[in-house]
Amino acid sequence: MIEMNIRAIHTGYLKLDGGAMFGVVPKRMWEKMTPPDTNNMCTWAMRALLVETADRKILIDTGVGNKQDARFRSHFEPHGPENLFDSLAQAGVARTDITDVFLTHLHFDHCGGALWKNESTGAVEFSFPNATYWTNERHLNWALQPNAREKASFLPENFVPLQDAGRLQCIPVRQNIEFVPGFRIRFLYGHTEAMMAPVLNTPAGTLVYCADLIPSQWHVGMPYVMAYDLRPLKTLAEKASLLREAAQKKQVLFFEHDPLSEAGSVRVDEAGRIVLAQSGALSDVWPRRTT
Repeated sequence: MIEMNIRAIHTGYLKLDGGAMFGVVPKRMWEKMTPPDTNNMCTWAMRALLVETADRKILIDTGVGNKQDARFRSHFEPHGPENLFDSLAQAGVARTDITDVFLTHLHFDHCGGALWKNESTGAVEFSFPNATYWTNERHLNWALQPNAREKASFLPENFVPLQDAGRLQCIPVRQNIEFVPGFRIRFLYGHTEAMMAPVLNTPAGTLVYCADLIPSQWHVGMPYVMAYDLRPLKTLAEKASLLREAAQKKQVLFFEHDPLSEAGSVRVDEAGRIVLAQSGALSDVWPRRTT
């Protein structure tokens, strides 16, 4: 285990249909958690994670970015005071400092910020000019030849330029493979093909970046599975396994899309169900620097 400095990086918010985010759970239940607007749209965060080691600055996911057109923006309404570059700057990190961009999967709200539109020139450029971008071959091939269900989520302009420039590298698909020391990968197949969930092992404990397996604190409950998921029954099994391990080993979960809480922990209640134990800012539930 090595020293890591782990920080949440806020990239802004977007709106997604509440029914799509909560699947079979009735609206009368989920609207108490996150009230929808008049169009049934709820606000969700797009939260990245910065992992700093002695020689690497790894950014996990990038949010939606700034290069999408007005039609796209009218559908998903990206908004909020935070953006990727400003949040990194507030953390004392420049775009040129990032060594690796780890993309959990290639849906637009996770990888759109990998490239950005230069507001001065109008040109689309690499957001992190010195970084290697990472995916896996199984997921990349899936994204390059998308099925009709996911086609609107895989926007080629977000990742094909990275591939064409030789900047997109593939991690071998092997469960629990170590990306860098202390940084392992859990491959998941419920939400989409071979999504990667980083598992950060430190002397202080383990932080799991849940990506879209458990996008918010409200998705800890087993029936709360997104309608976006490709294989919802697989999601159920993967979520049950991850939550059991998190409860047993007292791991902290990082919520990429939760508009209120960055992270949380879980416990087993009197009925044997795994429930949320604590949630809030990452600094409240996880030590900022671990050795």
